[in-house]
Amino acid sequence: MTRDRPQAVVLRKNLTRSIRQGHPWIYRDALDVRVIPDNGALVEIHTGDGRPIARGFWDERSPIAVRVLESGGPGHRFADADTLVAARLRAALDRRLERLDLAKTNVFRWVHGESDLLPGVHVDLYADTAVVRFDGDGARAFYYPLEPRLRLGAGPRLPIRVVLDRSARELGAKEDEREIQENGVRFVVDLAHGQKGGLFIDQRENRIRVAERARGKSVLNLFGYTGGFALHAAVAGARTSDTVDVARPAIEAARRNFQLNQLPLDRARFHAADVFAFLTEAIRRGDRWDIVISDPPSFAPKKDAVPAARQAYQRLHKLASAVTAQGGLLCASSCSSHFGKDDFLAS
Repeated sequence: MTRDRPQAVVLRKNLTRSIRQGHPWIYRDALDVRVIPDNGALVEIHTGDGRPIARGFWDERSPIAVRVLESGGPGHRFADADTLVAARLRAALDRRLERLDLAKTNVFRWVHGESDLLPGVHVDLYADTAVVRFDGDGARAFYYPLEPRLRLGAGPRLPIRVVLDRSARELGAKEDEREIQENGVRFVVDLAHGQKGGLFIDQRENRIRVAERARGKSVLNLFGYTGGFALHAAVAGARTSDTVDVARPAIEAARRNFQLNQLPLDRARFHAADVFAFLTEAIRRGDRWDIVISDPPSFAPKKDAVPAARQAYQRLHKLASAVTAQGGLLCASSCSSHFGKDDFLAS
């Protein structure tokens, strides 16, 4: 992450106000660039009359040509980029640790990209392993080498032994499986091959909410992956749990996680099955559960998939409602960024 004097790129559109208000992206068609910067190079954004208003880094392939690191008004002195990144890594970790008890939870997202003013990079911690994802080659080039900066930012509070670049190549030594804890519940995660590392950590608080309501209840975990919701419910005293996922390796991982927590398997069932087919058959049998969790993969990875996604969600929620016991709880989630909140609630 060496820094020469940043090259100037000029706005051809009047975006000064939105940039100073914190918008983190500048699209290629908004810029007048006479000499193309190197990928990942630090650039300075100027107005048409030559006033510097922001600094960011260049991405030569993305429609988002510049991801903004810092903006300022007249007379603003821009910080050294390396110093700025180091300070923001520490600040992001401080915010996470204020909310977490590391004795019970050692898996969490350290860096949320633009939300932590570190555009284009996301870092998840799994015990002593950091898993990095970059939004494009520009971010990878700008932050390189990230590994020593992560180790320095974590310091003695969280000694990092392994750093993996999930979006392209490995940055540190390979370590496939790790045992982690979330709210005192133990999981084995496969960082090299498992989807999202083997645990959807953005659902941590929702797993707590389900666990708080699970004692003595029957729980159905649809698209259950490695058993996160069912496992938390079982630890909290659920009467029974069923985990359903089409991927057999995920179901086997869920079973192993139950065993890891020394939970009785006679109260837990694991189904490697298509969720829609499973629900159809459960309705035919008259099966009901007190708590039903539905957390499917994205039904709308692209905008043109929204109509099909709407139909899929409607069908899924109709089936899931039919197996929810009277007075029970249906917990429905969506990770489809193109399918908005209002559409989801209407489904």
